[in-house]
Amino acid sequence: MTRAETYGTPVPGYPAAYTSHVDTFARDRLPPPSQWPLLTFDRPELQYPERINCGVVLCDDAVAEGHGDRVAIHSDAGVWTYRHLLEQANRIANVLVRELGVVPGNRVLLRAANGPMLACAWLAVMKAGAIAVTTMPLLRAKELRQIAAKAAIRHCLCDARLRDELDKASGESGWLGSTLTWGDGALEARMAAQPATFANVDTASDDVCLLAFTSGTTGEPKATMHFHRDVLAMADVVGRHLLETSPDDVYIGSPPLGFTFGLGALLVFPLRFRGAVAYVEQPSPDSLLEAVQKFGGTCLFTAPTMYRALAPLARRFDLRTLRRSVSAGEPLARATSDLWYSATGIRLIDGLGATEMIHIFISAKGDDIRPGATGKPLPGYEATILDDDHRPLPRGHSGRLAVRGPTGCRYLDDPRQAEYVVDGWNVTGDRYRVDADGYFWFESRADDMIISGGYNIAGAEVEAALLAHPAVREVAVIGAPDEERGHIVKAFVVPQAGHAAGPELRRELQDFVKATVAPYKYPRAIEFLDALPKTPTGKVQRYVLRQQERSRGELPGTQPMHQILSPPGWPRPKGYSNGVAAFGRLVFVAGQIGWNERGEFPRADLPGQIEQTLRNTLAVLKEAGAGPQHVVRQTWYVTSRDEYLENARAIGEVWRALMGRNYPAIAVVQVTALMEAAAKVEIETTAVVPQHEDAKQP
Repeated sequence: MTRAETYGTPVPGYPAAYTSHVDTFARDRLPPPSQWPLLTFDRPELQYPERINCGVVLCDDAVAEGHGDRVAIHSDAGVWTYRHLLEQANRIANVLVRELGVVPGNRVLLRAANGPMLACAWLAVMKAGAIAVTTMPLLRAKELRQIAAKAAIRHCLCDARLRDELDKASGESGWLGSTLTWGDGALEARMAAQPATFANVDTASDDVCLLAFTSGTTGEPKATMHFHRDVLAMADVVGRHLLETSPDDVYIGSPPLGFTFGLGALLVFPLRFRGAVAYVEQPSPDSLLEAVQKFGGTCLFTAPTMYRALAPLARRFDLRTLRRSVSAGEPLARATSDLWYSATGIRLIDGLGATEMIHIFISAKGDDIRPGATGKPLPGYEATILDDDHRPLPRGHSGRLAVRGPTGCRYLDDPRQAEYVVDGWNVTGDRYRVDADGYFWFESRADDMIISGGYNIAGAEVEAALLAHPAVREVAVIGAPDEERGHIVKAFVVPQAGHAAGPELRRELQDFVKATVAPYKYPRAIEFLDALPKTPTGKVQRYVLRQQERSRGELPGTQPMHQILSPPGWPRPKGYSNGVAAFGRLVFVAGQIGWNERGEFPRADLPGQIEQTLRNTLAVLKEAGAGPQHVVRQTWYVTSRDEYLENARAIGEVWRALMGRNYPAIAVVQVTALMEAAAKVEIETTAVVPQHEDAKQP
């Protein structure tokens, strides 16, 4: 099933004349060569033949080399040898071709948690010359529908436990009509009827074999296109040079195979070098460390947030086989690196990669690691720092990171290609600086640079300072809108167990940052959360926090009275506005006081009680589909006017931390006593959810 087509004059690194694809959907939607990055293959291990199938290299060749009886996959269900993996992959490939009618170039969606069958299905898609679109297990119908429509996907292999959302997406999109599931016996029965051998498709090294989706901050999915040679290149750079993978390795981690970090770490690298992978279907801190102990894990892969959760548990497990630990997906703070080193004696390998580049391209290992720095470009890659006009900057200057090497960005039919690739460089969206020794130091994402009062402040630097405080478990820093400064630094903090959120901790953290970095960088606002919003891969979704802050600053469906209702010439009121007009669905919250979920009053002071009362109010509003931006009216009943006025500043800090820049109509009433003898405040609330949001409510 091959054919040859000509795609212009052959250029090194660009599509050659030959393609195995019968369905040329993906090849026809590659960006024009003028928008490609410069690709370089100047190392011997990166010299690939014109025709190569990465699935054959990873699986068939391993058996041919005599590794058939070596363990390839560990899981709680048992072990799979390389020979068993090959036979099962061949059976699935036969099902795809003979029963589903898959031809080279068709897209096949894969949906499952990490496990042997998902790995086997991915290899089968490669061997059949098709294109794998591996999705995160947590994706819902809306996201699956977008992916299916963007990539024109008809075929799908899915874990039966995850079929519901897939069926919804199929019915709504018209795609994904050809679906087989495993775990319920459907795919297994068809596999049993197929031979354990398969005629592998003779794919071109530059045939697209993988579409990896990334949404960025817009929510509009982008499909990054990767070739068979790209899959092998990430192994021959990262697996070979950075990790020095050997047949004795057992790789374990949390990133899903739908995330290219996970695909490389937990499938491609170990198979390329005839090692093994141990799959943890539900990766929690305990289950990851248990897997290292049970399967003799030698290298662990996860995100910085998970390492902070793992560190306190590490001494409970036998981790003597663990030799390396890799952190990626989020910037690695020095405090997190030190925490893991203190717990295990292993210094974290910090890896900077991108879905567009398929895997890590800047890192360091062993004695070359400098905690806090990401590292240097890996063999085969080069990197530079550009100013806003795309001109190279000298060392020591902060700017936009640009990189190039054997892999690079190719979006599927997407105008954003021209934004990511500039003058042959992949411009990643990260801001970095390079020190005198050539080490790259992360400063912020380009959209995380905060301009406050004329200062440029890197959110990552403030996060690193806060993470060094023992009371901070997780943190995300953004710029929040502010009338006077344009933006202020705002930190969302998840406290460590045993540390009470409140004004005292807030001031302590602010003072700590002032003593750690330049005082102007300290977070003027700190909001305490139970958890940060994250992607299925564990990345903190700072854009969600930014959107939340923007919505707080501009209340949909309502306007302060002094903006639209006050008679002309009336003075602007001081403090809170004295009225709002709103249209939508009413939510009433009656009589919240400062007790916690156990019915206790954890705080006796008025600001502390107000904080707990507002938290209780927000919890009720959340159940009703509302938030602080929807509050239009409150009545505060306080037992002491004097105590209220004496604590006005602290109360204001509590309000801004929890309610943001949302100022409803508020009446403060002094009462002689409240029904709860320990209560100093009681708050009644009215919220209005705008009419255009009603459709979102249950």
